[in-house]
Amino acid sequence: MIPRLLYATACAVALAASPAHAQQYTGPLYQGPAPGSEDWQYDAVTRDSEGGQARYNTRDPRVEVFLPDAGAANGAAVVMLPGGGLRVLGLGADLRDTVARFNAEGVAVIVLEYRTLQLSPAEIERATAPRPANVPPVRFPKLDIRNANANPAPDDKALDEVLRFAVDDAQEALRLARSRAAEWRIDPSRIGMIGTSAGGGVAVGTMLAGEAGATPDFIISIFGPSLQDVTVPAKAPPLFLVTESAHGPVTDGLIALFQMWKEHDQPAELHVYEVPNFSMRVSLWGDRLFDWLRERNVLPATAGGR
Repeated sequence: MIPRLLYATACAVALAASPAHAQQYTGPLYQGPAPGSEDWQYDAVTRDSEGGQARYNTRDPRVEVFLPDAGAANGAAVVMLPGGGLRVLGLGADLRDTVARFNAEGVAVIVLEYRTLQLSPAEIERATAPRPANVPPVRFPKLDIRNANANPAPDDKALDEVLRFAVDDAQEALRLARSRAAEWRIDPSRIGMIGTSAGGGVAVGTMLAGEAGATPDFIISIFGPSLQDVTVPAKAPPLFLVTESAHGPVTDGLIALFQMWKEHDQPAELHVYEVPNFSMRVSLWGDRLFDWLRERNVLPATAGGR
């Protein structure tokens, strides 16, 4: 489907603290209901969370587009896929910081709110209940990783369906970015994806779908392994993978994904940090990421050859 996006300049609530210089557009991804989820029962619910918002029951995907200053824009762009286990979208301070850093580097950012699992009001209340004080760090069970598939619930049909819908939405966002490349000062051959947690799995799924015009030119995954079996494409996009040493099957899945790329002589870089659970802010990995993007000629080289 060709996207027919209805746009208006607006100040988005979820990313209100984004850099003031960014030109911001927001609107629905599809004209009318998203195909396949027209009959979903529950409306979207937004809760304050981590200096931003957590959004449940997304059934009408939307995008927010943040463009760098015209003088700084270099043509690169990313579709940004928030995390949340396919059950919620985390639109908090970390996401805002990452948007600001990409814009500062001259990169356009298309934040995609993709479809997530339908949850009842009672399920949302349980999910948002305050955690007891002094809760120990999360410990993750061991998972048998095959074909780089680190899906912790491989037989959950509802989550499988949501993953397919999320991939559909990510493909549509890539089509949208390429269709508006001239308007947004984007090079259609330099549009990648950055996904956090489940968003990384959606990015990998979008690549694996292999649809012409709807695949990323590079993938950045921040503790987001594949959620399905992986076959390395003949023309595989470069991967930049970041995770935590104690993140259990997520770490194992990303290591397996990296190994598959290297076995096929495809470009990939993996960073495993020993940090507390989920302490993966852009200040930790951002400098190396943007150097990597320059090395891969996604971004122009800086003065002095860096």
